[in-house]
Amino acid sequence: MQLQSPIVLLSGCVGFGEEYTRVAGFSNRHVGAICLKGTTGELRPGNPPHRVWETADGMLNAIGLQNPGVDAVVDTILPQLDFTETRFFANVSGSTVEEYEAVTRRFDDSPIDAIEINISCPNVKEGGVAFGNDPDMSARVVAACRRATAKPLITKLSPNQTDIQENARRCIEAGSDALAVINTVQGMAIDAESRRPVIGNVQGGLSGPAIKPIALLKVHQVNQVARPHGVPIIGQGGIVSATDALEFIIAGATTVGLGTALFYDPLACVRINEGIADYLQRHGLDSVAQLSGTLELPEAP
Repeated sequence: MQLQSPIVLLSGCVGFGEEYTRVAGFSNRHVGAICLKGTTGELRPGNPPHRVWETADGMLNAIGLQNPGVDAVVDTILPQLDFTETRFFANVSGSTVEEYEAVTRRFDDSPIDAIEINISCPNVKEGGVAFGNDPDMSARVVAACRRATAKPLITKLSPNQTDIQENARRCIEAGSDALAVINTVQGMAIDAESRRPVIGNVQGGLSGPAIKPIALLKVHQVNQVARPHGVPIIGQGGIVSATDALEFIIAGATTVGLGTALFYDPLACVRINEGIADYLQRHGLDSVAQLSGTLELPEAP
């Protein structure tokens, strides 16, 4: 799949593709793809407030997958999107393997360009254990989604697990065409005066520059598993500048995801595109692909 820019706008940060269309100077043509908001089988109202909280160099969120359900997205929202401007990726979420498969099958009969699987959701049949933290459950979800569609599948990997390389390997074997690395890191905030959690759901996902070193390491680790299979990686986690994006690409990403930075700089993608282009020119490179995975490691003693 060819993208017009190495930047992908991440799920949950741009609604269903319309969040930034009213910002002067922004165009969907600045980005390679837009990941739509996480979508489930039925309508979900989301979690109680607070659902977003600023932290040092980051942001906690616990939206709770608020969405109108897959039928509303396919029948009402997708027809309003301009697929000539950029590519659009669906984001599939669920509480059971069966729900993932059903939502994926619904998107298969749509103009969506690819489907991202959010395996960080809790499995209600297994006591709430997140699918993405168990390689066996991750593989089961990917295999079910693979049966339901011929479209490209992107699996978003969780950093909240013991061995992300093993999970990546299992997801590739189950049929994932690409990997998104990483999802948010679990965290919380406390109001010391009231001695209560700030987030209504108690815990949330931490994103932003605070998690960049974690994300970079995970991209490097997953690249060792993905590159031999030719599986591309969307590197994400705390990218706010062209230098950040370049570091992820050097670590092994083929595209980079932009999320939290958009909340305070809606035109960040314009800056980052320009910075990447300047770097490639200065280093005599013709494409991002030539830079991907070029990290030079020290020789072992």
